[in-house]
Amino acid sequence: MNMILNIIGSAIGIYSWILIIYILMSWFPNSRETSIGQLFAKVCEPYLEPFRRIVPPIGMIDISPLAAFFVLKLASAGLIEIGRWF
Repeated sequence: MNMILNIIGSAIGIYSWILIIYILMSWFPNSRETSIGQLFAKVCEPYLEPFRRIVPPIGMIDISPLAAFFVLKLASAGLIEIGRWF
C-alpha cells in the first residue's frame, strides 16, 4: 500500500512541476504554441479549468493556479496521512 501511495505522491510532485512550467510559459510570447507548450496545455488545462470558473482573476492576473496548487498540496498531505495509517 505504501508503494502505491509513494507512486501517487511522486506523480503529484511531477504534475506540480509541469503545472509550474506551464504557468511560467505564459510569461514568454508564443511559448505555449510550441509542441511542448501544447502538450502541457493538454495535461494542465483540464485541471485548471474548474479553478478558473471558481476563482475570478484580479485585474489582469489569474490567481486560479494558486488554488490549484493548494488543492494539490492538500492531496499530497492527505496521502501522507493515509500512509501513516497503514
